[in-house]
Order: sequence, then C-alpha cells, then structure tokens
Amino acid sequence: MSEFKTIGEAAPAEGKMQVFESDGNRVAVANSDGTLYAFDDTCTHLGCSLTQGRLEGTRVTCRCHGSQFNVTSGEVLHGPAVRPIRTYRVRVERGALQLAV
Repeated sequence: MSEFKTIGEAAPAEGKMQVFESDGNRVAVANSDGTLYAFDDTCTHLGCSLTQGRLEGTRVTCRCHGSQFNVTSGEVLHGPAVRPIRTYRVRVERGALQLAV
C-alpha cells in the first residue's frame, strides 16, 4: 500500500496542467476529462517543461521539439524523445492534492 504526500491545495482545471514541487522534483498534474494524471514535468529529449506544452486528452506535447507522451503510462508516442517519462499515482483527499510516494 502506497503512502501519499500532499503537494498542493488545488488540482488543475479540466483540460489544464499545473506543475508542483515534490522532494526537489518538478511533477506535472494534468486534468483530462475529470481524471488526474501525474508525471515528471521534464521532457526526456532535452529537458523542456511539459506543462508549458499542450494537453490533448491523455497526450502531452512538448513545446520545444514536439515529443509526445501518454500521461497515463509515460510512453513515448512521438519522438524525438525515446525514453518514457515517469508517472505517479495522484489523488485529491479532503481538498489536498496528493502524490503517491
């Protein structure tokens, strides 16, 4: 059973992404059709912020070079990135946004 750590007090609005800090790492949280997904905010290609990119359903596109990732699994959907991003379990508990640790 995972423990959860509070990373914020509000989840992003529908269709939006927001970045949070967790133990010195930048974690992105995306809201797609009312479901929250958490993943590393850093593109594995050249390190650009994914929250500054575009979210379409469960696909995030990096603004720098167009790499695309599945936010549910971290899988690379389109290069130039070749390494997946790390994903995390996320929940809202009593108004607090929490990340599995």
